[in-house]
Amino acid sequence: MTVAIPLSLLLFLLAFGMPIAFAMAVSGTVGLIMLGGVEMFMGIAQTTPIESVSSFLLSTIPMFILMAEFMTASGITKDLFRAGYKWLGHLPGGLGIATVFAGTGLAAVCGSSTASAATLAASAVPEMQRYGYKTHFAMGAVSIAGTLAIMIPPSVVLILYGILTETGIGSLLIAGIIPGVLTAVGYIITILIWVKKSPDVAPKIDVIPTMKERFQSLKNIWPMLLLVAIVVVSIYSGMVTATEAGAIGAFAAFLIAFGMRRLTVKNILEALSRTLKSTSMILLIVMGAMFFGYYLTSTQVTQNLVELIQMMDIPRWIILMFIIILYLILGMFLDQIAILILTLPFTFPLIIALGYDPVWFGIIVTKTAEIGLVTPPVGMNVFVASGSAGVPTAVGFKGVFWFVVADLFILLLLILFPFLSTWLPGLMM
Repeated sequence: MTVAIPLSLLLFLLAFGMPIAFAMAVSGTVGLIMLGGVEMFMGIAQTTPIESVSSFLLSTIPMFILMAEFMTASGITKDLFRAGYKWLGHLPGGLGIATVFAGTGLAAVCGSSTASAATLAASAVPEMQRYGYKTHFAMGAVSIAGTLAIMIPPSVVLILYGILTETGIGSLLIAGIIPGVLTAVGYIITILIWVKKSPDVAPKIDVIPTMKERFQSLKNIWPMLLLVAIVVVSIYSGMVTATEAGAIGAFAAFLIAFGMRRLTVKNILEALSRTLKSTSMILLIVMGAMFFGYYLTSTQVTQNLVELIQMMDIPRWIILMFIIILYLILGMFLDQIAILILTLPFTFPLIIALGYDPVWFGIIVTKTAEIGLVTPPVGMNVFVASGSAGVPTAVGFKGVFWFVVADLFILLLLILFPFLSTWLPGLMM
């Protein structure tokens, strides 16, 4: 009963729409009181909130969010899409490919997939519609391109995974590079095949820009490339920690946006406000998770689950398959951060006990969360992109189907070939 009642309460509260932070705090509180009485709960409540959010590692999150906000305020997204259009627009489905290119660049300075999808939808969808692209194709391209921000560093999901599992954040961020690039390439191949089979979804653009126009389009994106290089090289070389790299990136992003004369006092205040809101939400979830985590630790339900599965002598690949299916299903209904908070106390100890690499598992979990961002009924990226572009969500979901198929294939590759995720971290100093 001490396990069934709090877990049932958690599911009940989530089903009725209570925010994940409060749902976990309430159910964890009930569980702690059932186990040790009010005194036990009060002892934990006096120290847990401040201890759970005072970790130095958690400062990585607001630093990278602030870096992304400054780059977004500088209007770099439009520059990325414009450059992609100049270089790739003449190809079959060229504007869709340019959108993926812009999404890849935006992901490198923005850890939020929904923010990336909204920004791309506002700039890319009207342009594609102007050239006769089908709306469902355009919505699929912007929705899926936005998901790249969840994998390509700096990824808030990978950072939070590292904090929750005590896995090296620097290693996780570097591990996301090859899977992120592989995913972007997969999207481009999907566009080329789709357009070849159905040319009407993306009419060919006959006007080909000159080489001068193409090189001129690059003049406003080199600062972003420099910023990405600074952050990635500093982490990869071991010169700084991931937290310090986030601070350097935020300061450099401010200088770049200011130097491009694209920052105003209003923009700065808005960037700081959005950073504060996003950080507060994440830290509140961490607080609630700590209450629930103390409860789980006290019941030893996780340890007992691991021992039970080991005693059953089930092949580890079957257990892994069930865990991945669980994450894919949860991704259809829950936010990616909520999924991590809810499941990692159960799945991570099991994965480690089975002998899997924690960095590799972080990439797999992140990839499943990436797929969940565009799958119905929730599909947050599709909802956000549809709202930003003023298009019905049903049209958006229609457009992401083939991209989801590509994502599942890429997920299979990452499972079968772990070195795709572990090779770069293994080379770090």
